[in-house]
Amino acid sequence: MMRSLFVRLLALIAVATAGLAAAQTAPPAARAQSAASAPQPRDANLQLVVMLSRHGVRSPIGARDLYGKYSAAPWPAWDVPSGYLTAHGYQLMKLFGAWDRTRFSNEKLLAPTGCADAARVSIVADSDQRTRETGKALAEGIFPGCLIAVAAQPEGTNDPLFRPIESGAVHPDAALTTAATLGRVGGSFNNLAEAYRSQLTLLDRVLAGCGHAPANVKRTSLFDIPDARSRVATAATIAENLLLEYTQGMSQADTGWGCLDGATLRTIMQVNNANWDYGMRTPAEARIVASTLLKRILETMQQSATGAAVPGALGKPGDRLVILVGHDTNIVTVAGALGIDWVLDGRVDDTPPGGALLFELWRPRDGGKPFVRLEYIAQTLEQMRNAEQLTAANPPAEAPIFVPGCGRADLSCTWEGFSAAVRAAIDPAYAGDPATVAAQGH
Repeated sequence: MMRSLFVRLLALIAVATAGLAAAQTAPPAARAQSAASAPQPRDANLQLVVMLSRHGVRSPIGARDLYGKYSAAPWPAWDVPSGYLTAHGYQLMKLFGAWDRTRFSNEKLLAPTGCADAARVSIVADSDQRTRETGKALAEGIFPGCLIAVAAQPEGTNDPLFRPIESGAVHPDAALTTAATLGRVGGSFNNLAEAYRSQLTLLDRVLAGCGHAPANVKRTSLFDIPDARSRVATAATIAENLLLEYTQGMSQADTGWGCLDGATLRTIMQVNNANWDYGMRTPAEARIVASTLLKRILETMQQSATGAAVPGALGKPGDRLVILVGHDTNIVTVAGALGIDWVLDGRVDDTPPGGALLFELWRPRDGGKPFVRLEYIAQTLEQMRNAEQLTAANPPAEAPIFVPGCGRADLSCTWEGFSAAVRAAIDPAYAGDPATVAAQGH
């Protein structure tokens, strides 16, 4: 009996995933049509979207030569200070904002044109230049010519909404988080480094000039880093920096020293994703960073669901769109706390610049109880590299998400089920109280 049920379950999964596989391997036009025509709930209105977005394309963080000892040739120069949103990154977020306006107007959340709905949108960003400017770019793309303020703390302030550890708002248990992580890698990070040896080898070859005559014959190989945890973490940061070069649209010569194409980058980025997965995506770590943010998101959605002001909610009663502009850390930890995953653009659980996690609150037209859907959306690497317009024929990559603990067959959650799942993901010891958040200007 159990074997029969297992075989039937495998058959059902195979049928369900066949369409997804076909869409992923189809020509671009077919993939675009598939994404653009993703089924939406029938007989329901989209009432609120809370968008948790990563900032757009930035320059690498830290001194230019910080990782120079690992490369045979010098790293390319950037035209903005370390960690700043670039002009190209700003333009990409405007393009993404324009797509958001089209999509949300098709779903009757916003009017297709004009500024009237701008009053029903709130944008909260972390204090960095890259997050504040990303918020402005999204506002400009969604509501061109309209005035929407981006709420943010002064630059240099560690906002506990986005950076609870750095702000001193929470104090993690280092012994517990270390144990939780080691318990996922067989007790030693050597196991993780070995599991990703082929990706590390490919990255090290790119750093060595992929067979070109090296300028720095004394460079340090990634495999010369004795500590496996440091080796993976260093490789992850280098992979991210190469992704930034690619999505910035740098010349081929300046993109991985002429050694990098989209396929190579996607393989290398598996190290970056593993570093997140076996680090801050680990639930014991994720809940530390994500609990306050998840609590605020839930309170914001509760405010819309009930129609009454809720202490701690972000935005205004009656808002239809609340945009939170933070970092990959925020998306990774929220996903880890909720136990959600996605695959898109040939990458697993990746959080590229500008990618966003959408929390959608829907209201049945018959007056029934509201329900929730989650989705992850991001421009493809090539759309970012080429600054492509996003249209129905060339949409961003979209991935509907199943939420463990409340997900139903159509990937939606009842409002009650979603609320319970989020509360279960929140660690009360790390969730700030509404009065503190209000005092911080949120």
